[in-house]
Amino acid sequence: MGYTVALTGGIGSGKSTVADAFAALGVDVVDADIIARQVVEPGSPALRAIARHFGTEMILADGSLNRRLLRERIFASPADKTWLNGLLHPLIHQLTQQQIAQASSPYVLWVVPLLVENQLYHKADRVLVIDVSEETQISRTMQRDGVSREHAENILAAQATREARLAVADDVIDNNGAPDAIASDVARLHAAYLKNALQAVSQEKP
Repeated sequence: MGYTVALTGGIGSGKSTVADAFAALGVDVVDADIIARQVVEPGSPALRAIARHFGTEMILADGSLNRRLLRERIFASPADKTWLNGLLHPLIHQLTQQQIAQASSPYVLWVVPLLVENQLYHKADRVLVIDVSEETQISRTMQRDGVSREHAENILAAQATREARLAVADDVIDNNGAPDAIASDVARLHAAYLKNALQAVSQEKP
C-alpha cells in the first residue's frame, strides 16, 4: 500500500473544500462518504439486505436508499445501528483498500469523517485534521443543510470532540476563515507529503 494521508474533521469543517484543493494538485482522493454511498447503490446486495432487515420502505421509488428514514431507525435503535455497521463496514473497508491500491499519485488522500470515532487513524501514515470552532460548524451546517440549530448541535454531540481529533493529528489546517485562505496551507502540506512519500518508497527498496 502506498503512502496514505488521512483527512478528517467534524461536520461543517470544510473537509470537501480541502480535499478538492489537494485533488487540484493531482492527488488521488479516496472519500469514505462516497464509498459508503457506492456500496448501497440501487440493486446492490447491501441495499437488498437493508430492505430485508428494515422493510421495503427503506427503498425509495427510484430504487435508492431512503437515507433519512434509515438514519431515524438507527438513531433510535443501537441494535439496528450495530447490525448496519456489521453489514457495511467490511464492504466499505474492502472498496477503500481497492481504491487506495489503484491510486497512481505519489500519495493518497483518504477522507474519513469518522476516523477518530472508528479508531482508523493507525491505518494512515499521517493524519491531517481540519479544525474549526464549534460555532462555525453549527452555522455552516445550518446554512448548508437547512436544519435547526438544535439539530446541528445534536450532530456535533454525536461526533468526536475537537480535542479528540486534535490529539491524533500530525498536521492541522485552521479553516475558520474564508475558503481561499487554505490554499497556502494545502500547498505547503502537499510539498511535505510528496517528500514523505518519496522517502517511504526509497526505504522500501532493498
